Amino acid sequence: MEFLLTMCLVSLFYGFCCLLKSFLQRRHQSCYLLAYECYKPTEDMKLRTDSCAKIVMRNKNLGLEEFRFLLKTIVNSGIGEETSCPRNILQGREEKPNLADSLSEMDEIIFNTLDNLFTRYPSVSPSQIDILVVNVSMFSPSPSLTSRIVNRYKMRENIKTFNLSGMGCSASLVAVDVVQGLFKSYKDSYALVVSTESMAPNWYCGKEKSMMLTNCLFRSGGCSMLFTNRRYHRHQAILKLKTLVRTHIGSSDDAYNCCIQLEDDSGYPGFRLTKYLTKAAVLAFTMNLQVLVPKVLPLREIFRYVLESKLQKKRGTKSQKLEAVGAGLNMKAGIEHFCIHPGGRAIIDGIGKSLELDEYDLEPSRMALFRFGNTSAAGFWYALGYMEAKKRLKKGDRILMSGFGAGFKCNNIVWEVLRDLDDANVWKNCIDSYPPHNIGNPFMEKFGWINDDYISFVRIDFSKLFA
Repeated sequence: MEFLLTMCLVSLFYGFCCLLKSFLQRRHQSCYLLAYECYKPTEDMKLRTDSCAKIVMRNKNLGLEEFRFLLKTIVNSGIGEETSCPRNILQGREEKPNLADSLSEMDEIIFNTLDNLFTRYPSVSPSQIDILVVNVSMFSPSPSLTSRIVNRYKMRENIKTFNLSGMGCSASLVAVDVVQGLFKSYKDSYALVVSTESMAPNWYCGKEKSMMLTNCLFRSGGCSMLFTNRRYHRHQAILKLKTLVRTHIGSSDDAYNCCIQLEDDSGYPGFRLTKYLTKAAVLAFTMNLQVLVPKVLPLREIFRYVLESKLQKKRGTKSQKLEAVGAGLNMKAGIEHFCIHPGGRAIIDGIGKSLELDEYDLEPSRMALFRFGNTSAAGFWYALGYMEAKKRLKKGDRILMSGFGAGFKCNNIVWEVLRDLDDANVWKNCIDSYPPHNIGNPFMEKFGWINDDYISFVRIDFSKLFA
């Protein structure tokens, strides 16, 4: 009897020690966002409607059909007059970009955001950074971009550096996942994530419609973020990572090829988007939600959704549209704010309908797209900055960042707001004018009157548009 009692006490003590060990380990596995800084391009980089049209004029490969398609796409893009692009494109050197153009573009975005970040959070110096992750999908020089940062800021020799390429528009969420994983092994650490995209050498100069879309949507932008797993910084942090779910369906050939970088039949490099993109997004988003939903929604909402889904299956067939993926799912039961990647109006509309969001929920992503364009992986942070500048983010709120990337992948991340946020950040001096009462379309206003007869009359002499 005494032996059994002793064994029970030993077992209880062992179990207590295991729980204590697990608790102490988790203390160092938290991921806190201390600060972030988005890039605001200068005035000389603005790509206004007239500039955009002049760039189109320079492409001698466009025929009547391609011009009509491009004009229609730009008109429906959801982009305004304030977006920006690299100087080599504005200066007419998009067909023959050089390495200097590419490096200059990266240096300006990366060093500008990092300088501002260290100024914003002076208690952490570059020499204190333990982990550095840079994601740029379409440009990978040697020495690497992380090496350029280490050299510029004279970071210490044992810093852990990682370069992510080819990850697409949700790459910054992948970078955060890398940091979170490393925090499990490296205690009391600071991490930097730099997220941007290279446009200078990647402007498409051909005439294939499926490859012309990127020119209509992608614009210059970037963001640098400072993270830590030091718990005594919790009161200084603005966000805490709660849940991150990554889904990759690249094993499917159709999904792998639906969003891919290649050369067209004429040898012009670009980025092709195929018709399978929607189906790939539906599949990846559905699989991701199946993992994410149980982690963020209360049980009562999950049970309600499952019951309604079974009833709907009996009534009709399963839709292949993105907006039907989460139909009937009340994500607002566990999420207060939605930060959808501003990759385009169709993406915002699709996810918005899928999660049954209203215009208030979609406003940050729409405004980020309208003001800055599709800034690739940095787009989430412009939308987050909009929420903060509008003073929407209150302590205890939860934010869902959701987006897709080449590969094909879907990444979703949930943050908890740790204190009321009200910094105007990159939206300073303009936030009061958003959202405008009537979001006009500058492309439609200036070029919407053009018809086929006019295009045929000028015979591709687009300079007459400005006569």
